[in-house]
Amino acid sequence: MTEDRHSRFRDAHSDRDRAEHVPSTPQTRSPAYALAFADKEFLLREELRPVRLQLELLKPQLMLDEKGIESTIVMFGGARIPEPAKKDTARTQTLADLSEYYDEAREFARLMTEESLKSGGRKNVIVTGGGPGVMEAGNRGAEDAGGHSIGLSIVLPHEQAPNGHVTPDLSFNFHYFAIRKMHFLMRARAITVFPGGFGTLDELFESLTLIQTGRMERVPFLLFGKAFWESVVNWEALADAGTISEQDLDLFRFVDTAQEAVDLIENWEPAPPRENLPGRDR
Repeated sequence: MTEDRHSRFRDAHSDRDRAEHVPSTPQTRSPAYALAFADKEFLLREELRPVRLQLELLKPQLMLDEKGIESTIVMFGGARIPEPAKKDTARTQTLADLSEYYDEAREFARLMTEESLKSGGRKNVIVTGGGPGVMEAGNRGAEDAGGHSIGLSIVLPHEQAPNGHVTPDLSFNFHYFAIRKMHFLMRARAITVFPGGFGTLDELFESLTLIQTGRMERVPFLLFGKAFWESVVNWEALADAGTISEQDLDLFRFVDTAQEAVDLIENWEPAPPRENLPGRDR
């Protein structure tokens, strides 16, 4: 990242470099002498969590702004869904059957990226969690179209490196789930959710809750795989029980193909403001 504003003060890079070349003495070797912003151990202290949260919010935001990225197409989905050519290695028959959505995710990302390139790659840029499965398919589809894509990885015990199709200088890594979710949604022009597990369900319901409660603007919200989602969640039972309203079922649409999703996004018209949102005075 570069600093565009001229400053009359000495810049931090210069002082950091200068401090690394001072004579070695008991004083300069002491942790107390290290510049605070260049002291990794200091930044990792428990009391510095608020600072780390801010840094994790700012770094991707500044870098995406510098790349001129204005809006994104979010792709949530399972890491365990294989591409069809590898479905024989799937741990269950259901996962093997769901491999068709790898191809649909890849094709959807390709089609959306072709449209994105008409804006110079600034609008409707594909963003995934940077991992394997559906995430890999999304980044791969953007690559197929000759465009760039974003990967928002997170440090997990068994997580490996980002998939090889994420644009390298748009590949981010997170410690905090909450900040990562903010970056998924801050620029979202549309949200797509493919079959997945706990992580996908978490992303699905948090995003829906933000829209349901008016904390986020309504955007096209598409669930790939109607049969899968209706078998996993009894949406009608939630409405019948009164734990959600009937109009909440209109916050999302089911799709099964990439082209169906693209058509819905391209022809989407903003809905009027909703009334009687949960938590509001009636």
